[in-house]
Amino acid sequence: MPFTPKMTRPILTQRIPTPPYGNPKDRRVISYAAYTASGGYAGLRKAIAMSPDDVVNEVKNSQLRGRGGAGFPCGLKWTFLPKPDANGEGGPRYLAINADESEPGTFKDRLLMDFDPHLVLEGIAICCYACRIQTAYFYIRGEYHHQARVMENAIREAYEHGIFGGTGLFSGASTKNRDTPWKVECFLHRGAGAYICGEETGLLESLEGKRGWPRNKPPFPAIKGLFGKPTIINNVETLAHVPSIIENGAAWFGTMGCESSIKGAPPSYGTKLMGVSGHVERPGVFECDLGIPLRTLVEQYCGGMRKGKKYKGAIPGGVSMGILGPDQFDAELDFDIGRKYNVLGLGTAGPTIFDEDTDMVAVARNIARFFKHESCGQCTPCREGSGWLYQLLSRIEEGNAKSRDLDLALEIATSMGTMSGTTICGLADGNNWAVRTIMNKFRDEFEARVKPTFIPVGITLGGAGLGGTGLQTGVMV
Repeated sequence: MPFTPKMTRPILTQRIPTPPYGNPKDRRVISYAAYTASGGYAGLRKAIAMSPDDVVNEVKNSQLRGRGGAGFPCGLKWTFLPKPDANGEGGPRYLAINADESEPGTFKDRLLMDFDPHLVLEGIAICCYACRIQTAYFYIRGEYHHQARVMENAIREAYEHGIFGGTGLFSGASTKNRDTPWKVECFLHRGAGAYICGEETGLLESLEGKRGWPRNKPPFPAIKGLFGKPTIINNVETLAHVPSIIENGAAWFGTMGCESSIKGAPPSYGTKLMGVSGHVERPGVFECDLGIPLRTLVEQYCGGMRKGKKYKGAIPGGVSMGILGPDQFDAELDFDIGRKYNVLGLGTAGPTIFDEDTDMVAVARNIARFFKHESCGQCTPCREGSGWLYQLLSRIEEGNAKSRDLDLALEIATSMGTMSGTTICGLADGNNWAVRTIMNKFRDEFEARVKPTFIPVGITLGGAGLGGTGLQTGVMV
């Protein structure tokens, strides 16, 4: 069936001209004045007229799922924080905004930071009010030099106009059920370029000035996070959705996206930024309904495959998600994609498209090289397995491997991270899914690069030890 979009207008990109709704040449950084003139901060004004619990419930009822990779329900995560005491305080608690965006093939958060930073800051302010948080840390990827300057300027504007600091949200307007306004401080923290700091506890370690090593869980960050205090960690795009949900209501958010096609699974409501790269005519970030088929995204938004070549495969959302094969071009890009198409999940929804000329052996080797380089080294399966896997795939690509090396590579990839409790974070799982889905869905390309393995087999003719003749033969595998 043809895909019928439910989104009638852009939500996250309403101020960022994006095809098919606008021309990217018209983009500019939206200042505080331009943001408020176009209806910005209306969601925050409405939120602070509500009780914090009502704001949390509205986000929870919208069933907004995290846009950072895992797809965990945002409002439900907010409820994990310990309840405030009788005075509504409950001690220090923190919000950490994950703007690390280090997953290869992912650049959708960068679009928001580049052009509409106040949308993100409004979501931060609403979250802090709802969760009784007074300090927010905006953790941005170390390589995002320009984006850091844009966000710093936007934070400065927000302070100047009373959003943060001073006498409280909106210069003291946040007085619902309180004797004093709710005051929020927001700080930008630049990372040092480590992929592993995109993992939430690795991010917290980095924020504390330590080496970015993921932590064992439990305790989870909502109980013991930054500086040992309750902490919420949300992605940039996730928080950017919050203002429109508060302004328009949870029911409105549910009119976009799609229901789950798997019984008992949560729906994939709302719109999603899809950062498409690879062999398409017009790569870029596009805002679409969740559930859009990959073919529709490529053909209607990206202008089709580059130079008219045939589609071969696609990584649906950052390289750690695994690959969609040649027969999965019509895969629906929603949070059910993992169980339906044998990939790890939708991830960051940053599809990388491959045409018919792509060497999938080289793709697998390059992904393995990346994970080997970025492993923090804490866990033996990840530290040793990633290096071993990269060596095997390099040997296969060079044509110096034998057929048994294919089975060994699959065995290593399948074992890494799949046994619960053997690794602290999901890096090993990402390496696992990326390599083994490529090897399984493009097995013929790998087999064509290896030499047959010769296994010698001894055969004795006649009675053993009675003068029988021993012959040596072999089996090709």
